Amino acid sequence: MARETTPLPGTRRLKVWDPWIRLVHWLIVLLIPLSWWSAETHRFDLHVLSGYTMLTLLLFRIAWGFVGSHTARFRNFLASPLEAVRHLGHFRRRQAAVEIGHNAAGGWMVLVLLGLLLAQAGSGLFADDEIFTRGPLARAVDPATSALATSIHLRVFWGILGAAVLHILAILAYRLVRKQNLVTPMITGALRLPVVYRGPVPRMGSNWLAAALLAAAAAAVWALVQWGSAQGSASAFG
Repeated sequence: MARETTPLPGTRRLKVWDPWIRLVHWLIVLLIPLSWWSAETHRFDLHVLSGYTMLTLLLFRIAWGFVGSHTARFRNFLASPLEAVRHLGHFRRRQAAVEIGHNAAGGWMVLVLLGLLLAQAGSGLFADDEIFTRGPLARAVDPATSALATSIHLRVFWGILGAAVLHILAILAYRLVRKQNLVTPMITGALRLPVVYRGPVPRMGSNWLAAALLAAAAAAVWALVQWGSAQGSASAFG
Protein backbone atom coordinates (compact mmCIF):
# COMPACT_ATOMS: atom_id res chain seq x y z
CA MET A 1 0.00 0.00 0.00
CA ALA A 2 1.03 3.59 -0.46
CA ARG A 3 3.11 5.68 1.87
CA GLU A 4 1.59 8.74 3.52
CA THR A 5 4.00 11.25 5.03
CA THR A 6 3.20 13.91 7.62
CA PRO A 7 1.99 17.09 5.87
CA LEU A 8 4.91 19.54 5.88
CA PRO A 9 5.79 22.72 4.01
CA GLY A 10 7.13 21.84 0.59
CA THR A 11 4.88 18.84 0.04
CA ARG A 12 2.23 18.13 -2.54
CA ARG A 13 -0.60 15.64 -2.95
CA LEU A 14 -0.34 12.78 -5.40
CA LYS A 15 -3.38 10.68 -6.23
CA VAL A 16 -2.52 7.00 -5.97
CA TRP A 17 -5.82 5.17 -5.34
CA ASP A 18 -8.89 5.53 -7.54
CA PRO A 19 -12.36 5.64 -5.91
CA TRP A 20 -13.21 2.15 -7.15
CA ILE A 21 -10.31 0.51 -5.34
CA ARG A 22 -11.24 2.40 -2.20
CA LEU A 23 -14.91 1.44 -2.55
CA VAL A 24 -14.06 -2.26 -2.88
CA HIS A 25 -11.58 -2.09 -0.01
CA TRP A 26 -13.93 -0.52 2.52
CA LEU A 27 -17.00 -2.49 1.49
CA ILE A 28 -15.05 -5.72 2.01
CA VAL A 29 -13.93 -4.43 5.41
CA LEU A 30 -17.64 -4.03 6.29
CA LEU A 31 -18.86 -7.23 4.65
CA ILE A 32 -16.50 -9.61 6.45
CA PRO A 33 -17.87 -8.87 9.96
CA LEU A 34 -21.41 -8.56 8.55
CA SER A 35 -21.17 -12.05 7.04
CA TRP A 36 -19.90 -13.48 10.31
CA TRP A 37 -22.52 -11.70 12.44
CA SER A 38 -25.42 -12.63 10.17
CA ALA A 39 -24.39 -16.30 10.26
CA GLU A 40 -23.94 -16.31 14.04
CA THR A 41 -27.37 -14.71 14.57
CA HIS A 42 -29.07 -16.93 11.95
CA ARG A 43 -29.98 -13.98 9.72
CA PHE A 44 -29.27 -16.03 6.65
CA ASP A 45 -31.13 -13.85 4.17
CA LEU A 46 -28.69 -11.09 5.10
CA HIS A 47 -25.80 -13.56 5.08
CA VAL A 48 -26.61 -14.68 1.55
CA LEU A 49 -27.01 -11.10 0.33
CA SER A 50 -23.65 -10.23 1.88
CA GLY A 51 -22.08 -13.17 0.06
CA TYR A 52 -23.53 -12.12 -3.30
CA THR A 53 -22.26 -8.59 -2.75
CA MET A 54 -18.82 -9.89 -1.81
CA LEU A 55 -18.65 -12.07 -4.93
CA THR A 56 -19.67 -9.12 -7.11
CA LEU A 57 -16.92 -6.96 -5.63
CA LEU A 58 -14.33 -9.72 -6.05
CA LEU A 59 -15.20 -10.29 -9.71
CA PHE A 60 -14.96 -6.56 -10.31
CA ARG A 61 -11.63 -6.31 -8.46
CA ILE A 62 -10.14 -9.14 -10.49
CA ALA A 63 -11.21 -7.51 -13.77
CA TRP A 64 -10.00 -4.10 -12.56
CA GLY A 65 -6.68 -5.73 -11.75
CA PHE A 66 -6.11 -6.20 -15.49
CA VAL A 67 -7.62 -3.05 -17.07
CA GLY A 68 -7.90 -0.54 -14.22
CA SER A 69 -5.72 2.16 -12.74
CA HIS A 70 -1.93 1.77 -12.65
CA THR A 71 -1.83 0.99 -8.92
CA ALA A 72 -4.75 -1.46 -9.24
CA ARG A 73 -3.17 -3.65 -11.91
CA PHE A 74 -1.67 -6.93 -10.73
CA ARG A 75 1.29 -6.67 -13.08
CA ASN A 76 2.34 -3.39 -11.44
CA PHE A 77 2.49 -4.64 -7.87
CA LEU A 78 2.97 -8.41 -7.94
CA ALA A 79 6.69 -9.00 -7.57
CA SER A 80 8.54 -12.27 -7.05
CA PRO A 81 8.34 -13.89 -3.60
CA LEU A 82 12.06 -13.15 -3.25
CA GLU A 83 11.36 -9.43 -3.64
CA ALA A 84 8.71 -9.67 -0.92
CA VAL A 85 11.23 -11.32 1.41
CA ARG A 86 13.81 -8.63 0.63
CA HIS A 87 11.28 -5.91 1.37
CA LEU A 88 10.50 -7.42 4.76
CA GLY A 89 14.22 -7.76 5.43
CA HIS A 90 14.59 -3.99 5.02
CA PHE A 91 11.46 -3.25 7.02
CA ARG A 92 13.20 -1.45 9.89
CA ARG A 93 14.76 1.14 7.58
CA ARG A 94 12.82 4.34 8.18
CA GLN A 95 14.37 6.21 5.27
CA ALA A 96 12.88 3.93 2.67
CA ALA A 97 12.16 4.83 -0.93
CA VAL A 98 8.78 6.36 -1.66
CA GLU A 99 6.27 3.58 -2.29
CA ILE A 100 3.56 4.29 -4.87
CA GLY A 101 0.85 1.67 -4.51
CA HIS A 102 1.35 -1.77 -2.98
CA ASN A 103 4.88 -2.78 -2.07
CA ALA A 104 6.27 -6.24 -2.84
CA ALA A 105 4.99 -7.80 0.39
CA GLY A 106 1.68 -5.95 0.34
CA GLY A 107 1.00 -7.17 -3.18
CA TRP A 108 1.14 -10.78 -2.05
CA MET A 109 -1.14 -10.00 0.88
CA VAL A 110 -3.68 -8.61 -1.59
CA LEU A 111 -3.47 -11.80 -3.66
CA VAL A 112 -3.87 -14.04 -0.60
CA LEU A 113 -6.89 -12.09 0.66
CA LEU A 114 -8.55 -12.10 -2.76
CA GLY A 115 -7.98 -15.84 -3.07
CA LEU A 116 -9.39 -16.60 0.37
CA LEU A 117 -12.42 -14.36 -0.10
CA LEU A 118 -13.10 -15.85 -3.53
CA ALA A 119 -12.91 -19.36 -2.08
CA GLN A 120 -15.30 -18.34 0.71
CA ALA A 121 -17.86 -16.68 -1.55
CA GLY A 122 -17.56 -19.33 -4.26
CA SER A 123 -17.93 -22.27 -1.89
CA GLY A 124 -21.00 -20.61 -0.37
CA LEU A 125 -22.79 -20.94 -3.70
CA PHE A 126 -22.60 -24.75 -3.41
CA ALA A 127 -22.91 -25.08 0.39
CA ASP A 128 -25.85 -26.71 2.14
CA ASP A 129 -25.99 -26.89 5.93
CA GLU A 130 -29.22 -28.95 5.70
CA ILE A 131 -30.72 -26.83 8.49
CA PHE A 132 -30.97 -23.14 7.76
CA THR A 133 -29.94 -22.38 4.20
CA ARG A 134 -28.72 -23.78 0.91
CA GLY A 135 -26.53 -22.13 -1.70
CA PRO A 136 -28.18 -21.49 -5.08
CA LEU A 137 -25.93 -24.03 -6.82
CA ALA A 138 -26.09 -26.75 -4.15
CA ARG A 139 -28.60 -28.81 -6.08
CA ALA A 140 -26.61 -28.47 -9.29
CA VAL A 141 -23.90 -30.76 -7.87
CA ASP A 142 -23.93 -34.10 -6.11
CA PRO A 143 -24.33 -34.21 -2.29
CA ALA A 144 -20.67 -35.10 -1.72
CA THR A 145 -19.50 -32.03 -3.65
CA SER A 146 -21.96 -29.83 -1.77
CA ALA A 147 -20.74 -31.25 1.55
CA LEU A 148 -17.14 -30.50 0.56
CA ALA A 149 -18.11 -26.94 -0.38
CA THR A 150 -19.85 -26.56 2.98
CA SER A 151 -16.73 -27.70 4.80
CA ILE A 152 -14.56 -25.31 2.80
CA HIS A 153 -16.98 -22.46 3.45
CA LEU A 154 -16.77 -23.03 7.20
CA ARG A 155 -13.00 -23.50 7.37
CA VAL A 156 -11.81 -20.78 5.00
CA PHE A 157 -13.33 -18.15 7.27
CA TRP A 158 -10.56 -18.79 9.81
CA GLY A 159 -7.97 -18.23 7.12
CA ILE A 160 -9.64 -14.94 6.24
CA LEU A 161 -9.67 -13.95 9.90
CA GLY A 162 -5.98 -14.78 10.27
CA ALA A 163 -5.05 -12.86 7.12
CA ALA A 164 -7.12 -9.86 8.25
CA VAL A 165 -5.40 -9.81 11.64
CA LEU A 166 -1.99 -10.04 9.94
CA HIS A 167 -2.99 -7.19 7.64
CA ILE A 168 -3.99 -4.98 10.58
CA LEU A 169 -0.78 -5.80 12.44
CA ALA A 170 1.24 -4.88 9.34
CA ILE A 171 -0.54 -1.51 9.14
CA LEU A 172 0.27 -0.85 12.80
CA ALA A 173 3.90 -1.90 12.30
CA TYR A 174 4.31 0.45 9.35
CA ARG A 175 2.88 3.27 11.44
CA LEU A 176 5.00 2.60 14.52
CA VAL A 177 8.29 1.46 12.99
CA ARG A 178 8.49 3.22 9.63
CA LYS A 179 6.22 6.17 10.48
CA GLN A 180 4.13 5.46 7.38
CA ASN A 181 0.38 6.00 7.42
CA LEU A 182 -1.21 3.39 5.16
CA VAL A 183 -4.81 4.12 6.11
CA THR A 184 -5.28 7.77 5.14
CA PRO A 185 -4.34 7.28 1.46
CA MET A 186 -6.93 4.50 1.23
CA ILE A 187 -9.52 6.97 2.52
CA THR A 188 -8.55 10.07 0.56
CA GLY A 189 -6.93 8.39 -2.43
CA ALA A 190 -3.84 10.59 -2.16
CA LEU A 191 -0.57 10.83 -0.27
CA ARG A 192 1.76 13.72 0.37
CA LEU A 193 5.19 13.76 -1.20
CA PRO A 194 8.01 16.30 -1.27
CA VAL A 195 7.61 18.86 -4.04
CA VAL A 196 10.93 17.66 -5.41
CA TYR A 197 9.47 14.20 -6.08
CA ARG A 198 10.03 13.29 -9.73
CA GLY A 199 8.95 9.67 -9.63
CA PRO A 200 6.09 7.95 -11.46
CA VAL A 201 2.61 9.47 -11.43
CA PRO A 202 -0.03 6.72 -11.41
CA ARG A 203 -2.56 6.79 -14.23
CA MET A 204 -6.15 6.51 -13.06
CA GLY A 205 -8.55 4.21 -14.90
CA SER A 206 -11.75 5.18 -16.68
CA ASN A 207 -14.73 5.71 -14.39
CA TRP A 208 -17.07 4.64 -17.20
CA LEU A 209 -15.16 1.41 -17.65
CA ALA A 210 -15.17 0.75 -13.91
CA ALA A 211 -18.93 1.35 -13.69
CA ALA A 212 -19.52 -0.98 -16.64
CA LEU A 213 -17.34 -3.72 -15.10
CA LEU A 214 -19.10 -3.43 -11.74
CA ALA A 215 -22.50 -3.66 -13.45
CA ALA A 216 -21.30 -6.68 -15.46
CA ALA A 217 -20.05 -8.39 -12.28
CA ALA A 218 -23.41 -7.79 -10.57
CA ALA A 219 -25.26 -9.10 -13.63
CA ALA A 220 -23.06 -12.21 -13.75
CA VAL A 221 -23.73 -13.01 -10.08
CA TRP A 222 -27.47 -12.40 -10.54
CA ALA A 223 -27.57 -14.65 -13.63
CA LEU A 224 -25.64 -17.40 -11.83
CA VAL A 225 -28.00 -17.28 -8.86
CA GLN A 226 -31.07 -17.34 -11.12
CA TRP A 227 -29.70 -20.28 -13.07
CA GLY A 228 -28.94 -22.16 -9.88
CA SER A 229 -32.42 -21.49 -8.50
CA ALA A 230 -33.95 -22.76 -11.74
CA GLN A 231 -31.83 -25.91 -11.57
CA GLY A 232 -32.92 -26.45 -7.99
CA SER A 233 -36.58 -26.04 -8.90
CA ALA A 234 -36.20 -28.47 -11.81
CA SER A 235 -34.56 -31.03 -9.51
CA ALA A 236 -37.31 -30.66 -6.94
CA PHE A 237 -40.01 -31.40 -9.51
CA GLY A 238 -37.96 -33.88 -11.52
